[in-house]
Amino acid sequence: MNLVCGVDEAGRGPLAGAVYVAAVILDPLRPIAGLNDSKKLSERNRDRLALEIRGNVLCWNIASASVEEIDRLNILQATLLAMRRAVEGLSLAPTMALIDGLHCPSLAMPSRAIVRGDATEPAISAASILAKTARDAEMLLLHARFPDYGFDRHKGYPTAAHLHALRRHGVCDIHRRSYAPVRELLPT
Repeated sequence: MNLVCGVDEAGRGPLAGAVYVAAVILDPLRPIAGLNDSKKLSERNRDRLALEIRGNVLCWNIASASVEEIDRLNILQATLLAMRRAVEGLSLAPTMALIDGLHCPSLAMPSRAIVRGDATEPAISAASILAKTARDAEMLLLHARFPDYGFDRHKGYPTAAHLHALRRHGVCDIHRRSYAPVRELLPT
């Protein structure tokens, strides 16, 4: 049986929080209408589709790479590590992995990188939605621990409000110290 998994990440650009990756193997007998790049969907549609994806695919898995791993490895290597974790954690072994972007992680099966695959390959779109909704949920939990930064609104991305909060309150435990706007605020 040909089992193709789609793989995508959420959270490469933020200054805070882990990078999340999802891997999804769609069920050809249960197509899901409305799949698209998670960034092109409203939060409400993403949340609705995430529930549908979780209940109607052959298998899915979400993995992450921590802030510490991002700072130690760099964001690309940490993302590739999380991708490998997501694929290896699937309950079914895929025969092929389609990866959104330019780079493929080291996997036991063939893989192919597809630029903008989250908008063109349904399995990657599904992975995009699961990764984004899982990361957003984690950022809401982190907002409860660090309410001064506004993680509930910007999800860790370098918005003007986040940069202002960072300058005002300093670097917290979940900030990526290897990222320039954070690194510049660290004591030397």
